[in-house]
Amino acid sequence: MCASVCLSRENLLADCLQGCFVVTCTLCAFISLVWLREQIVHGGAPHWLEQHQAQQPNAARQANEPQAAGQGAAAEPPAAQPPPAEPPAQNAAEPPPLDVPPDQPDDPELDEEEGAAAEDANNAAQDDMNWNALEWDRAAEELTWERMLGLDGSLVFLEHVFWVVSLNTLFILVFAFCPYHIGHFSVVGLGFEDYVQASHFEGLITTIVGYILLAMTLILCHGLAALVRFQRSRRLLGVCYIVVKVSLLVVVEIGVFPLICGWWLDICSLEMFDASLKDRELSFKSAPGTTMFLHWLVGMVYVFYFASFILLLREVLRPGVLWFLRNLNDPDFNPVQEMIHLPIYRHLRRFILSVVVFGSIVLLMLWLPIRLIKVLLPNFLPYNVMLYSDAPVSELSLELLLLQVVLPALLEQGHTRQWLKGLVRAWTLSAGYLLDLHSYLLGEQEDAEGNQPVNNNNNNNPPAGHHNNNNNPVPAVGEGLHAAHQAILQQGGPVGFQPYHRPLRFPVRIVLLIAFMCITLLVASLVCLTLPVFTGRWLMSFWTGSSKIHELYTAACGLYVCWLSIRGITVLLAWMPQGRTVIMLKVQEWTFMILKTLVVAILVAGVIPLLLGLLFELVIVAPLRVPLDQTPLFYPWQDWALGVLHAKIIAAITLMGPTWWLKTVIEQVYANGIRNIDLHFIIRKLAAPVISVLLLSLCVPYVIAAGLVPAVGVTPEMEILMQRRIYPFLLMVVSLIGILSFQIRQFKRLYEHIKNDKYLVGQRLVNYERKAGRASSVPPPPPSHAAAE
Repeated sequence: MCASVCLSRENLLADCLQGCFVVTCTLCAFISLVWLREQIVHGGAPHWLEQHQAQQPNAARQANEPQAAGQGAAAEPPAAQPPPAEPPAQNAAEPPPLDVPPDQPDDPELDEEEGAAAEDANNAAQDDMNWNALEWDRAAEELTWERMLGLDGSLVFLEHVFWVVSLNTLFILVFAFCPYHIGHFSVVGLGFEDYVQASHFEGLITTIVGYILLAMTLILCHGLAALVRFQRSRRLLGVCYIVVKVSLLVVVEIGVFPLICGWWLDICSLEMFDASLKDRELSFKSAPGTTMFLHWLVGMVYVFYFASFILLLREVLRPGVLWFLRNLNDPDFNPVQEMIHLPIYRHLRRFILSVVVFGSIVLLMLWLPIRLIKVLLPNFLPYNVMLYSDAPVSELSLELLLLQVVLPALLEQGHTRQWLKGLVRAWTLSAGYLLDLHSYLLGEQEDAEGNQPVNNNNNNNPPAGHHNNNNNPVPAVGEGLHAAHQAILQQGGPVGFQPYHRPLRFPVRIVLLIAFMCITLLVASLVCLTLPVFTGRWLMSFWTGSSKIHELYTAACGLYVCWLSIRGITVLLAWMPQGRTVIMLKVQEWTFMILKTLVVAILVAGVIPLLLGLLFELVIVAPLRVPLDQTPLFYPWQDWALGVLHAKIIAAITLMGPTWWLKTVIEQVYANGIRNIDLHFIIRKLAAPVISVLLLSLCVPYVIAAGLVPAVGVTPEMEILMQRRIYPFLLMVVSLIGILSFQIRQFKRLYEHIKNDKYLVGQRLVNYERKAGRASSVPPPPPSHAAAE
């Protein structure tokens, strides 16, 4: 009995980490619930949840005020009113204010007891009608440091500890224990237990099934409560259903959809890497979590770049061409509000449509080009992605390096985006004039830029086939938030409406346009899959010979070479009309700038990431992966690749954090850019301090472990232990010192704050006098003037 309650030191760290994860999930869940409540309050609840609340005050008013029954406008349900010009916020769905007392009856001889009874009945009815399950706020006392730590003489911090423990327990019971067991009983009852266990994610799938069953149960209970007219229960069940519905939709949008895209990309590209489904199945069984994460990551990158390309298309095409795609830049677009208001079948229809569109594009731009490459260039494929080294996470580091460094570095350049935008505009012009769809694709303003703009308010008969500029059809009455947003935009007529000319055989021309677009995408995909890799292989063959290299290296090398070639050609074409002298001056200027950029790149993008990756290897990877009886091997190339990712993450966190010297220097370097690069400033303010800190972090522990410890005369085993554990130990010491210094500063501020609150009587404005002025014979200015200044 005693052994059952003993703590095990082996699992203590894992239990602490799990506890921190549970507390973090609890905090995030409550923050999400509060934020969702704000969304429902400000955006209005769904129509099916608010319709009875809008009708109930009218029924009560008819029962309590029979003489006002002739006022039919007050008792008319909101559904019969015309569509509002402004969004139907919660004010439109809530009952009218009931704090005004009802009209007194005309009989002056009404008995006081009857009046009191009627007043109590009215108050009870008003309380029932005004009850709102979303009003969770209560008057809370101001939370300060002394109250939270119990330094004000009270024991409020014990109450806080009790509430934290209680809320965590409630969170585990409500959001994890109950849904899991509901899903488990359902899966076992339906006989799907073997299939769920084969997925290697039994807990997650079972919990999601439990949430789905909870949502269905809440809907049924909501309908039963509406039949028996339990208004409080009905509204509470409706709100709970909205919470579960939004949570499941977020999981589907952020988790399931990118995962489907990632797996579909992998399946369609198997022949590119000479792999099979059997290989993917073996990798999934060996490491299911890592495999699913990598596929989800690839799917997220694919969805992100696809959405970025759609945003670029909207800048080129006429508003209304992409009416079937949601505009992410629309200020009125709120996906959470759509999750709240739109029914499930519409979300399911959108999900299926998105899967079909994204899957078709993958087939068009990946699977079909691979088939054509195998036919036209039999020896080009497969790509070589097998590394012959034992370096940990090597392939993962290279893939992340390509996705997070190479592609963003190219796409974030303004001229690269302008090139892509120019290509899209040129293709649109060509396709528009060939198919007589120029007006439909680009609008009439392309041909008459200086003409008078179209009067939208008086355009009662727009041309046939026009679309509104919001890329959505005009909504009908009663479509919820979407209709409200459109009503705002349509108050003064279609905003920015651009009519277009509809030619003959318009559907046939649209089909030809889609076919032309598919052929263009196919050719562009063929070029992107072959040209960078072929260029990179040809360049790498000069110093590697016939040995195989990872295709990420060749693709990145070829991509940058192609980009530099195109950039150089465009620059030379821009310089040609200026003459030979100007070209020579420009060449000298650019040569000097390129040399300075190379020096900065060697320091900032070469030395710093290498030292950072090596430090990460010594502090984190080697103590966790290599036992003490084995010798760790370090691969500088892999350490540099991981160091680039770490440097990018650290720079992003630094720019988002508070102002200090490193953030100021990085912002200054970013503001100067490549053209105005300051080599002296970068070396003196950025490279030298960072490299010095990293070198000290690497050298000081090594000198202590390899130089001072053997001089003491310890055993060889202790020397090895010190050399392997001194880096994480010093990291813990530095982290502890930083936390303690931060807490000391906080306690000093708390001490000053408590002292000022207890003993400070007031503050007095004292005139400022310079020291030189005191020594001079000139008298100081009068206090009134100094205070006025």
